[in-house]
Amino acid sequence: MKIISILCVMAACVALPLFSMNASSADNRQVVFIMLGAPGAGKGTQAVRLSEQYGIPQISTGDLFRENLRNNTPIGQRAKSFMDQGQLVPDEVVLEMLFDRLSSKDCAKGYILDGVPRTIPQAEVLDKRLSESGAQVIVISLEIPDDLLVGRLTGRLVCGQCGAIYHKVSTPPNVEGICDRDGAQLIQRKDDTEEVVKERLKVFHEQTEPVKGYFEKKGNLLLVDSSVSKEKTTAQIDEYLSKVLPSASH
Repeated sequence: MKIISILCVMAACVALPLFSMNASSADNRQVVFIMLGAPGAGKGTQAVRLSEQYGIPQISTGDLFRENLRNNTPIGQRAKSFMDQGQLVPDEVVLEMLFDRLSSKDCAKGYILDGVPRTIPQAEVLDKRLSESGAQVIVISLEIPDDLLVGRLTGRLVCGQCGAIYHKVSTPPNVEGICDRDGAQLIQRKDDTEEVVKERLKVFHEQTEPVKGYFEKKGNLLLVDSSVSKEKTTAQIDEYLSKVLPSASH
């Protein structure tokens, strides 16, 4: 409880530079959400909700890769050449995919980045682009201890068709093993086993968590306690946004 209390105080302090903005000045500005947090922290869940609430697209690294690989685009071919060799896809290739997606018409009003940027170099290039565009940037970091994340991820089920996420205990489907949305089969991802989850968290802390520090220094980071229920996590985010954005229907 003490840790959570400290986290809440930190969130309030870090968020002050954002709260001091004049909401009316954001009326015609592009709004960009950057969702940060470890695997299983709830980025996807909150990103989907924000996408529906503000009428702007959710963009994830996984979706970018799948789309480009499926369509065999030149960028996808470059990414695949690294993946086939078991290498990480370089930042410049990831960013090329991202910026190509951001040029789409549906991103004109804004967009939500789910799980990107993943590295400091990606964050620096993206931040420069956003600064030049004059977009209103809201960075939300979902905070949760590793032990809770392991429990969340090892019980996670995903719809193989629409990508909807469930949990065996906390958010089970109405019919076991079947997606509520489209009736497709639910699966457990190979990377949601305990051994793989712990390795993913190790990589996150080493490579991606520093991105949080980058945005914290710039004064536009909201720390949100996501160890609580989805509804309480949502309430925290909405409270912040009510002070930053002019309305819930941007």
